[in-house]
Amino acid sequence: MANANYAHPETLVPTDWVSQHLKDPKVRIVEVDVDTSAYDQGHIPGALALNWTTELQDLVRRDIRDRAGFEALVGSRGISNSSTVVLYGDNHNWFAAWAFWQFKLYGHTDVRLMNGGRKKWIDEGRPLEKEIPHVSAAKYQAQEPDSRIRATREEVFEVLKKHDRNLVDVRSPQEFTGEVIAPPGMTETAQRGGHIPGAISIPWSKAVNDDGTFRSVSELRSLYEGLGVRPDRESIAYCRIGERSSHTWYVLKYLLGYPHVRNYDGSWTEYGNLVAAPIEKGEGRKSATA
Repeated sequence: MANANYAHPETLVPTDWVSQHLKDPKVRIVEVDVDTSAYDQGHIPGALALNWTTELQDLVRRDIRDRAGFEALVGSRGISNSSTVVLYGDNHNWFAAWAFWQFKLYGHTDVRLMNGGRKKWIDEGRPLEKEIPHVSAAKYQAQEPDSRIRATREEVFEVLKKHDRNLVDVRSPQEFTGEVIAPPGMTETAQRGGHIPGAISIPWSKAVNDDGTFRSVSELRSLYEGLGVRPDRESIAYCRIGERSSHTWYVLKYLLGYPHVRNYDGSWTEYGNLVAAPIEKGEGRKSATA
């Protein structure tokens, strides 16, 4: 298997594996897209959908679903605690990775990403359907949120005081320097542009190939360790709203096996709106140790 050298290859499955398990009752395939209309245009046969804008977050509190809300949502998709959940989506699995992070936050044992996401499935000419499958609701019991994989703004401010952890900004270089506050067309934004002082810019896209699959272990290690992001120091990834940083969080934790990685899902829409929060503009440091 091509991904056998990853630290946790069991969390990443190829399109062939998914194709072979379309009718496996123990497997729930779930699509999570940036473009929430993509699922209705055609999806993997039998796949269910989770809408990141209306279902995977609390629209009033600007937060992820609480424990009870997550249990109800996941159970409504016929997912039980023993289900193997395979997530995929557009934009090289941006929001699929965000959903993966949420499943892990609430303690789901067997959750995986489909390598290459929606793009690779379609590029390979694999079947799509528009029919929405009907599933029976399942009982789902989430665990208490795992605070070891989530960073809060208070923890980010601690990093600014102690300089004891890596801050990895995974947004585009233009967002990092403050040239733009958000990508074109994105409505979730902040009052100010720039980056958290001391953060290093490693755009999420550097971790994937043109076909959307993840780069090899050696390429990923060269990328992150070459810029000073090593496994012997805790890393906190952030972006604009938390989905791209979930992607990098997955790479560092599950592909490279870094033991201490957190996702700051509040990200720039929180930090860039905080009164008096220190912000840097420009290119910043060239490495995490500079």
